[in-house]
Amino acid sequence: MALLESVPNVSEGRDPMVVEAVARAFAKRGRVLDIHSDPEHHRSVYTLVADEGELADVLFAGIARAAELIDLRAHDGIHPRVGAADVVPIVPLTTGQMPRACGVALELGRRVGDELGLPVFLYGESGDGLRPAFFRRGGPAELQRRIDDRELRPAFGPMRLDPRAGAVMIGARPLLIAFNVELRTGDLADAQAIAAAIRASSGGLPGVQALGLLLPASGRVQVSINVIDVGTAPLVAVVAAVREAATERGVEVGSSELVGLLPESAAADPALLGLAALPDDRVLERRL
Repeated sequence: MALLESVPNVSEGRDPMVVEAVARAFAKRGRVLDIHSDPEHHRSVYTLVADEGELADVLFAGIARAAELIDLRAHDGIHPRVGAADVVPIVPLTTGQMPRACGVALELGRRVGDELGLPVFLYGESGDGLRPAFFRRGGPAELQRRIDDRELRPAFGPMRLDPRAGAVMIGARPLLIAFNVELRTGDLADAQAIAAAIRASSGGLPGVQALGLLLPASGRVQVSINVIDVGTAPLVAVVAAVREAATERGVEVGSSELVGLLPESAAADPALLGLAALPDDRVLERRL
């Protein structure tokens, strides 16, 4: 069978024992390629691959472990989230795999709802094109209000979020690049303005989502970016747009951070991306 990729985002970035326990659950039948943990975002991003026929089992095991070990009531990271296993994308690696990725998303969603008793929301190609931000806005309490008001209904599972584990967003989507650019000078308002200048929803670059964030422990600010259309928005061009918007505000740009892996098509001179290096094991095709 062909491989599919998944990039589960789990709401734990500080306790290495929990991060590793979830990784072991994913790795029982899948291949974990990368783990990126961030204590200020309080989030870990796992990049893994598995055969099409086994991916639902692989992901179910990791979601179950995350729901067992993580209590959202004690969570204080800066990254928006509505679940312990917050978002679980199914990603085709070759042309023509999207229908199978959608099938895996539905199979997994049904199992999570029925067997774990967690509300499941579908997004991306398997969820009418919705993005996770549609469900995350306002956090778990606001999501529960929208369910209670019949504005939203989970695709699978109960109508009540689990007090500890929340809900799970599952969806089939194309490859995505998650990338952070730190600002050497400036403040949160500058980061938010730069994010607004480059993201598609504010008239910036098509295929780009961005937020300006303050990292409270260090006092640093960053522009947190998702390139959701890697063909339309080359990563080099996105980083250049951040630098241009920063210059217009008189702000200096610092180093960049790649979250997870990036596709070969986005690999470039690390200096152009603001990275100290870009080893082969950070490029998806080379890692495989």
